[in-house]
Order: sequence, then structure tokens, then C-alpha cells
Amino acid sequence: MDLALAEARAAAARGEVPVGAVVTDAEGRVLASAGNRVEELSDASAHAELLALRAAAKARGEPRLPDCTLHVTLEPCPLCAAAAALFRVKRIRFGAYDPKGGGVEHGPRIFAAPGALHRPEVVGGIREAEAAALLRAFFAPLR
Repeated sequence: MDLALAEARAAAARGEVPVGAVVTDAEGRVLASAGNRVEELSDASAHAELLALRAAAKARGEPRLPDCTLHVTLEPCPLCAAAAALFRVKRIRFGAYDPKGGGVEHGPRIFAAPGALHRPEVVGGIREAEAAALLRAFFAPLR
């Protein structure tokens, strides 16, 4: 989670919503990491999770990551949760919960849907206070 939080801080420094993601393999080696780049790339789908998952799959030369863990500072949104299912990640570990925009523990609960393509192991609340503080600090001056 250290690297994901560093990616989130770097995203905030670029004016992006501070979310960072890291994909590790079964041995815990980092395959890819990313922070949000929505504004920079003018791409509403350039979420940290999607960027990291794509980079990890490319690095492995495989479309799926069945032995991998996605570490992310914020509960994945429905788009990113669905992407994690398509990449077939083994587990997701996230920091802050997202009652408004989350898609795992909140909102549509992608993995709990009867037709879910894949149900990774999910652990939320990893360094939650630190991840939430980054988001609050980013949004405070905008409110």
C-alpha cells in the first residue's frame, strides 16, 4: 500500500484526484503502478486501477492476472471493479471506502451481483485513515 499511497500523492500533485493503484504478482513483486491521469490524458476512464491493470497485463503479455493482487487507495468504482473482474485478479485490497462512488462494498456491489463474472477476495480499510486524509485534503479547497 506504500507505493499506492505514493502514486496517490503524485496524482494529487498533478491536479488529479489522489487515487493510486499497484498490481503485484503471487510473490508480491510489483508488476505495475499508476495514479489517476483523467485530466492529464483527457480520458474519463484513466483511473489508477485501469492504468495499473493494463500495464501489468501488458508486462506479462497476458490478458488476465489470475494470481495477482490489486492494491488501491480507494474502493474501486463500478467501472474499475468490473475491470478487475475481467482481468480476473485474485484479490483486491483497498484503503478508503467510497459510499458515494464505490462499486465493491457500496453502490452496485459488482462482485455480489448474481451474474458476476468473477469474485475476487476483497479486503477493505487497509490504511483507510491515511487514504481518506489524502482525499479530504484534495477536495477541501474545492468545496
